[in-house]
Amino acid sequence: MGSKYGVIVMGPAGAGKTTFCSALIQHLRTQKRSCFYINLDPAAEEFVYEPDIDIKELITLEDVMEELHLGPNGGLIYCFEFLLDNMDFLTDPLEAVTDEYLIVIDMPGQIELYTHVPIVPNLVKALTRGSLNISMCAAYLLESTFIVDHSKFFAGTLSAMSAMLMMELPHVNILSKMDQVKGQVAHKELKRYIEPDVNLLQDVPESGLVYDYKNDLDNGESIGRSDVLTGDAFTKLNRAVGQLIDDFSLVSFLKLDVQDEDSVGAVLSYIDDAIQFHEAQEPREPNDDLVDEPMGDMG
Repeated sequence: MGSKYGVIVMGPAGAGKTTFCSALIQHLRTQKRSCFYINLDPAAEEFVYEPDIDIKELITLEDVMEELHLGPNGGLIYCFEFLLDNMDFLTDPLEAVTDEYLIVIDMPGQIELYTHVPIVPNLVKALTRGSLNISMCAAYLLESTFIVDHSKFFAGTLSAMSAMLMMELPHVNILSKMDQVKGQVAHKELKRYIEPDVNLLQDVPESGLVYDYKNDLDNGESIGRSDVLTGDAFTKLNRAVGQLIDDFSLVSFLKLDVQDEDSVGAVLSYIDDAIQFHEAQEPREPNDDLVDEPMGDMG
């Protein structure tokens, strides 16, 4: 059991990670709980709550791209390599954080960091081991509007599963922005996404995953396209992808509407269970102060 507790908020760009972090911090403050907020997005500009640690005070993506002539993805990887070489920037302030605090780490949206390269897994190892020994879980956000396009949804599901395998952490997967699909998806149909139903991949008209082979447009011969791109081949590929997800049985989702405090609270309860936060808290007398002042400037 770690003496510190945290959640690392991940997911593709536009999934609502920073918005979720802000809603989570607000909920924690409403519940008289302490929070320590870390921004690790070197391109982030605006925050509802000022971070206690901001990577931009160490390095910014803009400076890296300008000075080293790198693109956004290469620059971001460089920023994290620089952070790993200067981990005291992150670890020294965290030494003073007590077990009453929930450490909330806001990550950038390039999913390559979680699924392709070992940079973030190495960062997680540095935080969860050694003197810090943070008991941490990952919260992976996927935008709920993906469910109207089966191809996007299952691509997101695969990226979530890949991140789970790479991070080696307790994992909470979240369908964010549920308010945007309200009234568009029936409750019964929504269950097929909360617990991903691989049969959705066989729904050819909506899945977007089956190649639309039309003889009157292109028979493939003129550009050397083989029959590997025919509908049958793609149906087999879809079936293999679905079987992969089904075999691992790792991915299920929580629903999140950041405008609904009960929804945010429900997600927080899963995070607390994953990191076993409440088991380490000392019982308090009714008249005891429930919380210390948050560290840093929380706005």
